[in-house]
Amino acid sequence: MTTYTTLIILSGLVIFSYLFDLLAGKTKIPSVILLLLLGIGLKQIVEYFNIPMLNFSLILPTLGTLGLILIVFEGALELRYNSDKNAIIKKAFFSALSILLLSAVAITGIIYYLTGESIYKCFVNAIPYCVVSSSIAIPSAANLIKSKKEFIIYESSFSDILTVILFNFIVRNPKIDIGSFAKLGGELTGIILVAILSCLALLYVIGRLKHHIKSFLIISLLILVYSIGQSYHLSALIIVLALGLFLNNASQINFAWFRRTFIYPAFKHDIKQLHQLSAESAFLMRTFFFIVFGYTMNIRELNDMPILLSAGAILLSIYIVRFLYIKLVSKTDLMPELFIVPRGLINVLLYYNLPANLRIPQVGASLLFVVVLGTSIILSLGLLVTKRHETSPNQEFNNV
Repeated sequence: MTTYTTLIILSGLVIFSYLFDLLAGKTKIPSVILLLLLGIGLKQIVEYFNIPMLNFSLILPTLGTLGLILIVFEGALELRYNSDKNAIIKKAFFSALSILLLSAVAITGIIYYLTGESIYKCFVNAIPYCVVSSSIAIPSAANLIKSKKEFIIYESSFSDILTVILFNFIVRNPKIDIGSFAKLGGELTGIILVAILSCLALLYVIGRLKHHIKSFLIISLLILVYSIGQSYHLSALIIVLALGLFLNNASQINFAWFRRTFIYPAFKHDIKQLHQLSAESAFLMRTFFFIVFGYTMNIRELNDMPILLSAGAILLSIYIVRFLYIKLVSKTDLMPELFIVPRGLINVLLYYNLPANLRIPQVGASLLFVVVLGTSIILSLGLLVTKRHETSPNQEFNNV
């Protein structure tokens, strides 16, 4: 494949992704579905014409990690904090935590019933199915009212962070005791301190950079800190969320010494540019991740009835847990929050980070693909129903 052919294909994929985003805004069909189908279509073309291609499954975890960092960072940069937000933050945190644990129990039971493996292995393999993917949830909430949009951003971000913490904890502790929790507490304390120091250090550096290129440097430093933290099995996603929130809300801190040291005249302009660049970079990473994920799927396995039945059971458990939590605990409107529990980028990323000795063959990439596709389809249908409900004739008459 020539250089120009490669460039034509890459630029064409980005253009298609942009068109898919426009279509998603009009139809409420998540662009992830279209990107997955595009990846599957490309695989069929490559196989039909016997075109030699690279093994893209090798770069999938890297694309997923970059996409996760940028999407969480972009979402955090949109959130403005004030004391009135405490209630929604608390609600989002407990929603993410409760639904994560309840879903993990339910899906562990399903996997145990299907495979007969040990409870420990079943629980480890269940975790990648339990997290709400912020890479799909946050863009899907873009057109919701402000309070619902903020709730989805906080909930999906907390879901990402809590699931990564749980995943690292369970994988490293086959036998859980008091020492395991003490070690976890020390690690979380350490990562919070690192997050605070990183925020202050980065803001200090930003204010003193004279070079006109700042945003890419900030993002590169963020990726560096995240990668170092993850290499030591720390939940470095906390740093990403904290930095985004800190940068977008630093101007509200009124301590004289802080404003004198950290806030500079072009601060708001630089943060706006950083937000724009992180959003466009996240779009790019999300595009290539889901296309490559679709490309690496063996769609012939989708004719396997056990996989479809297993995926159906997992999907049913996801929405039953969500429904019961909203009705019995949260006691808020079902629409559209019931449907905004998509699986996507982080789910695939956690699956590929499972140690080989802990993977269960019956709970593989094909099953995860069906669950990702299923939640995306249900999400699109839910948003369509919500849109029609919001623009019903009675409401339109009342608004006249």
